[in-house]
Amino acid sequence: MRKIIFLIHVSLDGYVAGPNGEMDWIVYNDEVAAHSNAFHSTTDTAIYGRNTFEMMKGYWTTVPDNPNADTNDKKHSAWLQTATKIAVSTTLASDDWADMIINDNLKGAFTKLKHQSGKDMWLLGSPTLAQTMMKANLIDEYRILINPVILGSGKSLYNGIEDSLKLNLVETKSFTGGVVLLRYKPCES
Repeated sequence: MRKIIFLIHVSLDGYVAGPNGEMDWIVYNDEVAAHSNAFHSTTDTAIYGRNTFEMMKGYWTTVPDNPNADTNDKKHSAWLQTATKIAVSTTLASDDWADMIINDNLKGAFTKLKHQSGKDMWLLGSPTLAQTMMKANLIDEYRILINPVILGSGKSLYNGIEDSLKLNLVETKSFTGGVVLLRYKPCES
């Protein structure tokens, strides 16, 4: 069965964006990029919430024609060109970059996708969608990249999570620049 793997950068105090939505505090060097690009061989689907989808579409569609794009961006762009791109939105009806738009019955749609053949699915960023998927127990693996900064306020990854979510730590890894990967899987019920 396919898994949904969630990868996101957070501050040491659990924020995914600063008070004004800023993400310039994220450490994204070649080592962190190589870790992310390693997903290309094990995943064939990118999952985004609407806001992240629109942001990603605005950037990644420009990379193939950008002679100044760096090697890591070119690798990810090439993967995205062949990956199935899923946008989850209650307001987006159609889009030429999305292969699929899920508007409702999130649990049913992703349960069906998990049972289809293919590689794992990668939930990239999309903290609001991730919160919804956490509540529905749809995420099979969490890869939290803790960045060495305390923001003090902003958009919390865990906002709205009312019930505890018990996880097993399966890997830790340190990167240059002070980023630490915490890889978790949900505890068995």
